[in-house]
Amino acid sequence: MTTEQETMQDNVATDNIATDDWSGDNDVVNYPQEIETVISSLAQDQKAMVGHNDDTYAWKFKYGSVEVFVQLTGETEEDLFTVWSPVLKLPATDEPGLMRHLLQMNWGATFESRFAIVDDQVVVLSSRTVADLNPSEISRSITIVATIADDNDEDLQEKFGAS
Repeated sequence: MTTEQETMQDNVATDNIATDDWSGDNDVVNYPQEIETVISSLAQDQKAMVGHNDDTYAWKFKYGSVEVFVQLTGETEEDLFTVWSPVLKLPATDEPGLMRHLLQMNWGATFESRFAIVDDQVVVLSSRTVADLNPSEISRSITIVATIADDNDEDLQEKFGAS
């Protein structure tokens, strides 16, 4: 997680976000609106926190036993759409076994997401540029990260969590 992501994660607050309507004429995607639609369908008790500064948006919501973070750094082709969810704090017991387990899961059990280590935490992560990002990809990325994190966090903590 970059310092910018950390700052957004720490400072996510409820803000009103001005969004434009979907424009069917030229198929322009309103990314913040699409992200909020997906989050509202997944968020526990339909509660989500939203932060916005300049062109960067961040959301945080609870899904099952995990917190999920979504960040959009802007809406140009070079900007990033990132979804992540922490599942295990490090250090862990049997870290070589944990790394082997995570790499094996990355091979066949994470779809377009992956396990990664960021700031002494194992996270489930999906990130891509905004270029050609469509609403179904937004939905799929958020859903995959939230589901894989929720399905695996308790097992990883039980097997590898620090004593």
